[in-house]
Amino acid sequence: MSIERTNRATAAALGFLTVAGIFAVLAVAVKLTLNAPAIDADRAAQRSQALAEIHAAEETTLTTTAVIDSKHGVVRLPIDTALALAAHKWQNPSAARADLNARAEKSVTPVKTETFE
Repeated sequence: MSIERTNRATAAALGFLTVAGIFAVLAVAVKLTLNAPAIDADRAAQRSQALAEIHAAEETTLTTTAVIDSKHGVVRLPIDTALALAAHKWQNPSAARADLNARAEKSVTPVKTETFE
């Protein structure tokens, strides 16, 4: 009886290994023959394009001059020009601080307050 049991166990093990081998061969064959596109291939392209647009906008913002708010006299300067201007103005800190405070007051819209009685 132990020989029968051994033969059945061996047959079961060989059967399992055979099925596993066939499955592995079929899996490799399918993997090699099918070329499925990446799930997010189009999304990756869109993200790459959006990132390029953001970098272009940043570059434009940092290197061009523009009027931001003509009413309050706010302009955008290239970063190099702005740094040089700030360094020149802050050689005299008290005058620069007074100028900065005056410009800040000019650019802030006063808040209307109402009193309730």
